[in-house]
Amino acid sequence: MSLFLHRRSDMAFPLVALFFMISARWCLEVAHAGRQVFDVMDFGAIADGETDDSKAFIRAWMKACASPGRPAVVVPKGEYRLQPVVFRGPCKGYMQVRLAGDLRAPDDLAAFRGSHEWINFASIDGLLVTGGGTFDGRGASSWHLNQCPTNPNCKPLPVSIKLGRVRNVTITGVTSLDSKFFHVIIIGSQNVSIHRVTIRAPRDSPNTDGVHIQGSSNVRITDTAIATGDDCISVGPGSADITVSGVNCGPGHGISVGSLGRHPGEEDVRGLRVSNCTLAGTANGVRIKTWRGGLRPGSVVSGLVFEDIVMRKVRNPIIIDQEYCPYSSSSCRHESRPSVVKISDVKFKNIRGVSATQVAVKLSCSGASPCHGLELRDIDLTYVKRGVATESRCENVAGGMAGGMLVPPSCI
Repeated sequence: MSLFLHRRSDMAFPLVALFFMISARWCLEVAHAGRQVFDVMDFGAIADGETDDSKAFIRAWMKACASPGRPAVVVPKGEYRLQPVVFRGPCKGYMQVRLAGDLRAPDDLAAFRGSHEWINFASIDGLLVTGGGTFDGRGASSWHLNQCPTNPNCKPLPVSIKLGRVRNVTITGVTSLDSKFFHVIIIGSQNVSIHRVTIRAPRDSPNTDGVHIQGSSNVRITDTAIATGDDCISVGPGSADITVSGVNCGPGHGISVGSLGRHPGEEDVRGLRVSNCTLAGTANGVRIKTWRGGLRPGSVVSGLVFEDIVMRKVRNPIIIDQEYCPYSSSSCRHESRPSVVKISDVKFKNIRGVSATQVAVKLSCSGASPCHGLELRDIDLTYVKRGVATESRCENVAGGMAGGMLVPPSCI
């Protein structure tokens, strides 16, 4: 009897081992089906920095987009020359782009005929862009052709990365370098996260905003370093529930709401929180800017909080400018009417550091629509010149409150 049982036991071990082998293989096949990989090199990319790899990227994207699960377009290390491309959805699965290489934009603007963007992610629900790679906009070849700083009727240069009508998107661990115009524009989108991204362009590169948000909601920009020739972050019309936290900004023009009020029918800006940020050497700190004039009823800016922010030799650390016009005085003089944009419920809290201008707090509101509900609390901004006190100036501020340490003294 014992011998019979022993033989049955000996037979069981191979059966059990076979069962586990089959189960493991089945699990791997299921996992592979859910995480399909589409390497651009398998679709014809050369990665020599000279050959146009655009078609290979589009082929890889289309194949991945048609796959369920979590398909990944993989871009290995190397240099890839890309023409303007559109990575379009909707897709069957949650898309991933694992970018380890460097993407290079065309130098010649002729390549952008009919295109306003270089890399365009459009109509996608579910996207992760990561991998440590770089989007190189090659802006130095075109910045001298940008007429927008002096001509209000200019033709903008191409944006590097556009997120248009997307949802549930995360961009993390990549770099955007030397865009020709804006680095990243988020428009008509919801639930977008920009996390641990590096954005760089020289101080004198025109209109190279880091991230511009417009017509979008629930956008988060966190733990990101931005150094540009324009706004580090700009929040445009139709933006709601925006979070900016842990951003290092500078050089650049600061973190701005606007400009607003230039075009009729602009949507409101509601719900913005900027916190735990550091600005260094910027032309402005935290700013709201609206154009003079406009048609009634004007849009509304409301529910903004700027708190726990450090200024390091920043010009205009806290500024509301409702007479904004970036052009020469002669170009701006024709519009004498005050702005119709209404600003209310804006809090500036625990903002400290060094101002590069003696006027550290400037609240210049509209005579047609005075600001309401402004709050200054725990402000400590000293002037870069020792022995000279900073100042605050208010105009058309109809109501507000101030408390805690106030350097400079409040004008509310």
